[in-house]
Amino acid sequence: MTTLFAQPYDIAAQGFYFESYDEYVKKSTALKNDYGQQVEEFEIQFIDGDEIDCSLASAWSLHQGQLSAFFDASDEWDEHQKQIFIIAVGECGYSFDPASDHPDNFEVDIYELDSMSDLAEQFVDDGLYGEIPQSLQYYIDYEVIPPF
Repeated sequence: MTTLFAQPYDIAAQGFYFESYDEYVKKSTALKNDYGQQVEEFEIQFIDGDEIDCSLASAWSLHQGQLSAFFDASDEWDEHQKQIFIIAVGECGYSFDPASDHPDNFEVDIYELDSMSDLAEQFVDDGLYGEIPQSLQYYIDYEVIPPF
C-alpha cells in the first residue's frame, strides 16, 4: 500500500495523508484553510510504500494533476515495467504522457549480470562489436571494454 501526503501551498491549511485517488479527491474537496476558503493546490509527497513505488513516484515527477494515472500504474504494472519506466524516464530523460505511453513502448534492455565485464563479454558474444574471430576472443580484456 502506498501512502502519500498532500501538502497545501496555502500556509493557512493543514495537509492530509491518503492511499488512493478517491481518498485524495474526497479529502481535497473538503479541505478549507483557516479562513474557510477552498484549498486547491498541493505538493504531493511520497511517504510510505514499496521501494520500487517510491522510485516510480520520483521518476513520475508526481503532482496532483496525474495522481489517478500514477495510482493506476502503481497497481497494474509489474516490477519489470516499473523498472523500465524508472530507467527510461527517471534516468534517461524520456518524455512520458500517462494517457498514451506505456513502459512496454520504451526501448530499454535490462541485463541482470554480476559485473560490467560479464556484460561486455555477452555483448561480444552477441556480435555487438562486430564479428570477432574465435582465435582473437581469448585476447580481449573484458575489464576495459566499454559495454555500451
